[in-house]
Amino acid sequence: MADTSMHGTGTIESLSLVPKAEGRQSMKDFKSDQEVRWCPGCGDYAILAAVQGFMPELGLAKENIVFVSGIGCSSRFPYYMNTYGMHSIHGRAPAIATGLASSRRDLSVWVVTGDGDALSIGGNHLIHALRRNVNLKILLFNNRIYGLTKGQYSPTSEVGKITKSTPMGSLDAPFNPVSLALGAEASFVARTVDSDRKHLTEVLRQASAHQGTALIEIYQNCNIFNDGAFDALKDKQQAEEAVIRLEHGKPIRFGADLAKGVVRDPLTGDLKVVAVTPENEDRVLVHDAHSPSPTTAFALSRLADPDTLHHTPIGVLRSVERPVYDTQMADQLDTAIEQHGKGDLGALLAGGDTWTVVG
Repeated sequence: MADTSMHGTGTIESLSLVPKAEGRQSMKDFKSDQEVRWCPGCGDYAILAAVQGFMPELGLAKENIVFVSGIGCSSRFPYYMNTYGMHSIHGRAPAIATGLASSRRDLSVWVVTGDGDALSIGGNHLIHALRRNVNLKILLFNNRIYGLTKGQYSPTSEVGKITKSTPMGSLDAPFNPVSLALGAEASFVARTVDSDRKHLTEVLRQASAHQGTALIEIYQNCNIFNDGAFDALKDKQQAEEAVIRLEHGKPIRFGADLAKGVVRDPLTGDLKVVAVTPENEDRVLVHDAHSPSPTTAFALSRLADPDTLHHTPIGVLRSVERPVYDTQMADQLDTAIEQHGKGDLGALLAGGDTWTVVG
């Protein structure tokens, strides 16, 4: 397919460099022949099914899609996708995927990681991928526990969490992955839930169309070591009062009969949840995912209570255009070749001061 990149702007037409698939594909085409080996009832199954079911929508050749993972339960993912993939090093999936996406712009590159893999040993790699705005899609499975190593507290576990490694309760303040991503100036940030197939698929759809790094935090149940961590968001009755569904261009209202809304406190500037009345209805915020400033998106990410998950926003919090790292790098290389011609690696290695070592 022809390169339709707009040189100098850092933006490219969605997936314009990736070859399209020949013929129609189905979910079955993206299922590998490997036995899926997660614990029965694990939320990863639901996410896998949603991703496999969504992949045909991309219309891309399987050979031009790559899944890169680190270490953890979620990191088995590449085995189960009938695409190219790499089960890489603990925490380093964003770094490896950055090299791949930057050098092979004909690929659609996806990163699968977990709250431990991405936010502990891999935290530095994650924030740099986000700030650079590499053309990656990062799926961060958050079960708020270390599942693969049998139930230690993770960087997203709530304060006081009793686990094998914190028998008297965790003392660590947890990361809010969405807040962290927004603080790193990520150009696309979203949150969804493993069991909500329709919502998860819609978020995947929007992320795939985004140029640059798209981070999706997926609340994922670990029924062995942290079962029920997200029940407040899944139980129909509780979810009605706990979940704030964000839709761009629509007032941020939720609850029974949309009786609650999010407004800005005129004194502090913070966001807060109120009961909507005729007197305050015009103060209810209209969600703007495309706002150049991440300030309001960050404030939305702070609404959720980390212990009860009450007032948890899900959906796309931010989706803005920023220069794409790999496109900018390609432009620099093109400019260097135009001005100086192609380099000679052998001459570079042998140039300047050299020594010959004889035995």
